[in-house]
Amino acid sequence: MKQKARLLNPRFCLNPNPQRMKNRLFSLLLGLFILVSGIALAQDSNERQGSLQSGTIDSQFDYLYRVSNNYQEYKVVRRSYLDQLKSNIMDSIQTMRGEVLEMKGEVQARQDSIQSIQALLNQTEAEKQEAIEAKDNFSFLGMGIHKAVYSTFMWVLVAALAVALAFFSFKYFRSFSKIKRAEKDLVDLQEEFEQHRKNTLERERKLKRELIDAQMGKS
Repeated sequence: MKQKARLLNPRFCLNPNPQRMKNRLFSLLLGLFILVSGIALAQDSNERQGSLQSGTIDSQFDYLYRVSNNYQEYKVVRRSYLDQLKSNIMDSIQTMRGEVLEMKGEVQARQDSIQSIQALLNQTEAEKQEAIEAKDNFSFLGMGIHKAVYSTFMWVLVAALAVALAFFSFKYFRSFSKIKRAEKDLVDLQEEFEQHRKNTLERERKLKRELIDAQMGKS
């Protein structure tokens, strides 16, 4: 009965505790402040982690995915964000095209430089071959002859002359031996003739003495 009387007491129903109301209001305001601060910090964190004003295209897509709202299984993206991302992508494409054109120009310049160097190398090689040919060739009787051919020809000529010299030397020594033999035979013949002449003279003297002796004996 006392509890029921307290509930029906106008002092308890019409005059609530002011301190308790202040505490509830303070708690409500503190909760709202914390909620707003958390939302602000989350947005600031998202902006720090990425933006549509800088970074790569991948990072901008990640940023757009983070800041977009969820609707069932979809993402709700602001039109301004999409326009900004499209503009960034087009700028990146233009920049890449410029870089590609610049790289193509550099590649073409390098190819031209390589072709020039190759042409210079070919010219140098041709000049070297001409110098080698000029060194290894000379004019003989108005004809261009390679030194190797000339050297081979000269060695063949020397070999032919050596064979001819050997042949004529053989013929000479053979003729010389015949001449020596003929001279010896001639000397022998002369000695034999001289001996025969002496013998003949001796026989003639004997015959003359015998004839004189015979004539003297008859008289």
